[in-house]
Amino acid sequence: METKGSKRIAVLVGCNYPNTKNELHGCINDVLAMRDVIINRFGFDPNHIELLTDAPGSSVMPTGANIKAALDRMVSKAEAGDVLLFHYSGHGTRIPSLRPIWPFRQQDEAIVPCDFNLITDLDFRQLVNRLPKGASFTVFSDSCHSGGLIDKAKEQIGPSSNIDQLRTKQSPAFRPKTIPFQSILEHLSSVTKINTSDIGTHLLEFFGVDASLRFRLAPNEVMDLFESWSLKPDDGILLSGCQANETSADMSPMESGGKAYGAFSNAVQRVLKENSGPLSNKEVVLMARKILKEQRFEQHPCLYCSDENAAATFLLQPAES
Repeated sequence: METKGSKRIAVLVGCNYPNTKNELHGCINDVLAMRDVIINRFGFDPNHIELLTDAPGSSVMPTGANIKAALDRMVSKAEAGDVLLFHYSGHGTRIPSLRPIWPFRQQDEAIVPCDFNLITDLDFRQLVNRLPKGASFTVFSDSCHSGGLIDKAKEQIGPSSNIDQLRTKQSPAFRPKTIPFQSILEHLSSVTKINTSDIGTHLLEFFGVDASLRFRLAPNEVMDLFESWSLKPDDGILLSGCQANETSADMSPMESGGKAYGAFSNAVQRVLKENSGPLSNKEVVLMARKILKEQRFEQHPCLYCSDENAAATFLLQPAES
């Protein structure tokens, strides 16, 4: 799939939500660690990496509009053979689905940027559909409810892969990376001053054209769009920190001087550190699952992509690296 001279482009987003009741601690560390590994191991040019965090003093905050603009730039400049990566570490949520008859589809998945301007599975599917033939787009989402974040992507490792269930690791240092739908609705209601339980009304009122496509279209238009998408294989690859009905863990340091981290991001970093040679997407997820199981986290990383991309090398690492 990769050709000589192909570009490697990344958008890395870490949201810690500082000084709020939703504050996390390891998300910025997660994307900074990913930045180092994709430069040093996978050959990404630092000039082709866009980093958005809500660290104090950040010049570009990871708002919904800014994240979508960065992703749009990345996909728009993509050519055959390019390797695209979006790594997100932050809160996720679930919103009422227009397709309640589907298993796991009574709710749809979304990520929660620092301004609560949700980016939904519909938005990620639109991005994947814009890819030029021969380019790959890996979405690495360390957030709650992230399984299925690329709408209609084929499950390779997911809910049906589970053999056992574990007790969540009970620790004062653990925090789930989720903001419940009701909390998001209450926050947006306090901003718009509109008395409605329809989250789309609030998002459109406050964010206008920057709101997710999911809310800018009428429900029947969303359904028509969904039905128009085929299930043919594409080059969208989703590595999610957990299943759609699970939470992902944000871990604060247990010892003085330690760093906070996302459990899934840290597990993948361990996998890459312990295996210097190329690994397939499927191997990365299975090895991360094993690590999290050993650590007794109740989250099961998932892989959604075509059969070909399940066996493809993670970020198309050259064999000689």
